[in-house]
Amino acid sequence: MKVVATTRKEQGSGASRRLRRAGQVPGIVYGGKVDPSAVSIEHNPLYHALRVEAFHSSILDMELDGKNERVLLRDVQWHPYKPLVMHIDFQRVAADEKITIRVPLHFVNQEVSPAVKLSAAIIGHVVNDIEVSCLPGDLPSFIEVDLANLEVGKTLHVRDLQFPQGVAPVLHAGENPVIVTVTVPGAAEEEPAPAAAAAPAPAAKK
Repeated sequence: MKVVATTRKEQGSGASRRLRRAGQVPGIVYGGKVDPSAVSIEHNPLYHALRVEAFHSSILDMELDGKNERVLLRDVQWHPYKPLVMHIDFQRVAADEKITIRVPLHFVNQEVSPAVKLSAAIIGHVVNDIEVSCLPGDLPSFIEVDLANLEVGKTLHVRDLQFPQGVAPVLHAGENPVIVTVTVPGAAEEEPAPAAAAAPAPAAKK
């Protein structure tokens, strides 16, 4: 995916407001062996690009003042209640340097899993993306989560997933977050009904 940007010389809140009124989004491109570049990007094409999942987790081709660079989207600031992009950050990437980025999870075969077919279970997606580390050339657009063998009583963790070659999840030692849970409606044990109150003893005859 491609982004067209122009270097902006004026900076500050006043200059940013003028850019936005002109249909531009102020941003910055940092990283690499050069100084950060303050840039402006046309709002509407950027707004529509941000609605595409791959734009958030792919290496992007940026044309900056006619020169091509490879970048990652790093941060987006939105207007509190309007569909307006207020500011955007990109990071330059080098082919020989590893990157860390969150990529989406795509869940497949949920409807044919034993948990759903045999037990009518409800599958809960605890997370919908995951942080990975890899070289730019190995970056996947998504990680597939195959639920075909998911059974009742099982949970799926990050370390259970199959990652493409050269791609590894970013986890601390001993960390293994839950990805998927399985719940069977009505499976919780019913609480025993309270015991009937004992009938009062008959009054003694006088």
